[in-house]
Amino acid sequence: MMKTMALLGLGFWILALGLFGGQTLHVAVNGDDGTGDGSAENPLATITAALDRAQDGAEIIVGPGEYTGRIRLRGNFATPVTVRAAVPYTALLRHNGTVITCYTGVGIRLEGFDIAHDGPGAAGLVIQIQDLRSTDTPGGNDPTRNITIENNIIHDSYNNDLLKINNGARDITVRGNLFFNQQGSDEHMDVNGVENIVIEDNIFFNHFEGSGRPNGNDTSSFIVVKNSGELAVNRNFTIRRNVFLNWQGSTGSHFILFGEDGKPFFEAEEALVENNLMLGNATHVMRAAFGVKGSRNITFRNNTVHGDLPALAYAMRLNREGNNPPVENVHFYNNIWSDPTGTMGAGNSGANDFSDSTAADVASFELTNNLYWNGGSDPPETGDLVNPSDDTAAVTADPILPDLTQTTLPTWLPQSLRFASGNTTIRAEFLRLVNAYGVLGAQSGAVDVADPANAAGEDILGRTRGANPDIGAFEQAPCVLIGDLNNDAVVDLNDVYLLASRWLSTESDLDADGRVTVLDLVRQGNGPTTCLGF
Repeated sequence: MMKTMALLGLGFWILALGLFGGQTLHVAVNGDDGTGDGSAENPLATITAALDRAQDGAEIIVGPGEYTGRIRLRGNFATPVTVRAAVPYTALLRHNGTVITCYTGVGIRLEGFDIAHDGPGAAGLVIQIQDLRSTDTPGGNDPTRNITIENNIIHDSYNNDLLKINNGARDITVRGNLFFNQQGSDEHMDVNGVENIVIEDNIFFNHFEGSGRPNGNDTSSFIVVKNSGELAVNRNFTIRRNVFLNWQGSTGSHFILFGEDGKPFFEAEEALVENNLMLGNATHVMRAAFGVKGSRNITFRNNTVHGDLPALAYAMRLNREGNNPPVENVHFYNNIWSDPTGTMGAGNSGANDFSDSTAADVASFELTNNLYWNGGSDPPETGDLVNPSDDTAAVTADPILPDLTQTTLPTWLPQSLRFASGNTTIRAEFLRLVNAYGVLGAQSGAVDVADPANAAGEDILGRTRGANPDIGAFEQAPCVLIGDLNNDAVVDLNDVYLLASRWLSTESDLDADGRVTVLDLVRQGNGPTTCLGF
């Protein structure tokens, strides 16, 4: 009887370890895949070997240093396995080809790494996620799925895209990463023949000079969603709460583009693009901030497009490519298009242009309750199909957005493990960018005038909008006088109005729990001196 009870007890603890993800495996640059057991004292050498030993819910901790060679994210985990850098951004993953492949993985989370090609001459792609699991067809009976890429610095491809998600993969989340410097006529993200993709809370920009590389003005869009492989399904995309800035690409590309390959079917379907901040701080000409080619059922709402943004068309290009069907059911609600210089869409031609769109290319669209600001001049009206005058609930007013002439880029300084601004995390840098360049002024014409029926439920910082939402990505919070707060009052980082750039010098001003006391506030720049919003 006692022996039976002991066996039952042992079985309980084995089950508990599986249920609660008690397994921890360690990887280090001095580890060994042959003799290592994954303990802190005897680590493994590669992430791939650790995944091959991992149980459901395990955590794989990767020590600082440079890891060279291809990493294969593989294994089928009902409870996701987390692969995490022990110290964010200090584990450098490098290869002269695709650095990370995920062809057969299920239930894997990758967090906290610095990922890049090792230099010129590398083979294509930095990260690729695709379905090679299904035995019937890509995206079929058992696809690669439930993969999360979070809080990584993904940069400097010397051949093709930074991140390619394709060939039937589904249920992929890309959250809170920093992307910069793809190569040539390719993208930060190529999302291609897949389903259920969420792209949120990331920073997308280019700064080739910061990596010691020439800028050829030849790179393509930051995000492209298309269906090159002609798969049966390419749908359900959410692109929200991202920051896009510092365009250095070609004049034929966009921050976000749906469709590209001229296929004789809808290349992308069922997409929501909301609460993104798109900054026109650079001098290089782009095609338009947003583009749709041969795609349908796409909603673009509560986004803020702000700055000079020299472009061939300021807001959008809606068109067919090759054998595409006409664009269908594209909706624009509660967005800000604001060029304070009065050159909205001037691009190379010198003539202002709001959109590029024709009746032959667009079967149906809706433009409702958006804000248009062209530095006090009338927003451009042209012979294109889509014009501000098509918006019967248009708001023509100054959104009072911050000046972009002295934009501090989110440049990562690897030697000092911090950004040029002084921040040490991607999230802190994201908050700085939003608060520095996306906040509505106190008398903004965008405040409380969004259409609630078509508004996003939250803003770019994830805050609930309420019954009278604002137009654009940022929701201006009500203000209270600092003098009305007790000295020990605390304010959550995500809820502070004008926190990052105008009240705190760096994230080091935060308390250990990620909050800030009112007495610690130090005014930076031109923020208001009498109120905080939360």
